[in-house]
Amino acid sequence: MLSFFGRILKTKKTAEEVTDPMKKFLIAGLGNIGPKYENTRHNIGFKILDELAAKQEAVFTTQKLGDIAQFRYKGRTFVLLKPSTYMNLSGKAVNYWLQKEKIAVENLLVVTDDLNLPFGTLRLKTKGSDGGHNGLKDIQAQLNTTKYNRFRFGISAEFSKGQQIDYVLGEWSEEELKELPGRLKISAELIESFATAGVSNTMNSFNGK
Repeated sequence: MLSFFGRILKTKKTAEEVTDPMKKFLIAGLGNIGPKYENTRHNIGFKILDELAAKQEAVFTTQKLGDIAQFRYKGRTFVLLKPSTYMNLSGKAVNYWLQKEKIAVENLLVVTDDLNLPFGTLRLKTKGSDGGHNGLKDIQAQLNTTKYNRFRFGISAEFSKGQQIDYVLGEWSEEELKELPGRLKISAELIESFATAGVSNTMNSFNGK
């Protein structure tokens, strides 16, 4: 039998091991699976999550509807999701992992590319339209709301008329590749701040940075 103090210690440990639902966050980086798309502009969501996982020494494993990595940082639990559904069905994976991990929609952050922002520009928003982005469009349909946090990474719109698909599915220019490591680093910091400092403080600190 456990002593009185042993029972107290066991109870305390068990309580600490239970994750507070409000301190658990789903970070969904959007992209397309496979080597063909690995280094394309449209896959910046995957790239940013890879940066964050490497920084926190978290390892992705293939699970249902996506690759998952998990870590704790400053009392928060981060669940990183790279959907394996391809971009147009991203909502299916996001909704599944929200339900599975019992994470509130307000603790969801979707990381995606944005043609309407200059290259490397960071913009965190708490709601908005899909802006013609098929990944965001499916997430909105699956969650039945436009009120979810999204982190847009600017990829600019340096393409000729009718060349949008080729551009977003194309690889980075040499100039962009030189700047990308620094932009990935600050993007990882933005995500950490989102979960630890709150969305408003993070918007003030990082938007336009």
